[in-house]
Amino acid sequence: MFTGDEFADGGDAIREALKKHQAKASFFLTGRFYRNPAFRPLIQSLKKDGHYLGAHSDKHLLYCDWQKRDSLLVTQPQFAEDLQRNYQRMAEFGIHKKDAPYFLPPYEWYNRTVTDWTEQEGLQLVNFSPGTRSAADYTWPEMGNRYVSSETILKSILAYEAKDRNGLNGFLLLLHIGTDPRRQDKFYHRLDELLTQLEQKGYRLVRIDELLEK
Repeated sequence: MFTGDEFADGGDAIREALKKHQAKASFFLTGRFYRNPAFRPLIQSLKKDGHYLGAHSDKHLLYCDWQKRDSLLVTQPQFAEDLQRNYQRMAEFGIHKKDAPYFLPPYEWYNRTVTDWTEQEGLQLVNFSPGTRSAADYTWPEMGNRYVSSETILKSILAYEAKDRNGLNGFLLLLHIGTDPRRQDKFYHRLDELLTQLEQKGYRLVRIDELLEK
């Protein structure tokens, strides 16, 4: 699954890789992403291709403190209004709550209260499966020790698959549809390579709703 807010530079490359492998993915995009005129053709193409398009908050808010997770930084009305605006933007593309009941919170950072608020909105909160470095594909070299190269990311995914007794069955792998220009080593250029290796191992990529409803 892919998240998107400010950047969409990997959109076309990701679409082509998924199409080549006849794979379906899930895209969790912010309201800011949906209302960006430059991204509109890409969103329409992703929908036409049959991928899942979901919500990732309107303005990519940080819901709770990084150091003290139980300390909320938003109120429930702020959370609800922001989420509603996200779905309003999605509705412009013909995507409604019934079509996109799974919600991936911004920064993938939340607590039990946010989970409850999400349920009260009639949605199911989801998050990525831990164990690989895939979520670090947004980092760039100037971030120092936090930077993770695409080669390291690819190796971490394949290493996890090899060591876990379930492999990547049911795994929710998080990547980004676009990244800061300061990152030149774009992981989406390795997506075709990753999908080829997973196909050889017998995996089939499906939308999050198909996976979870099974």
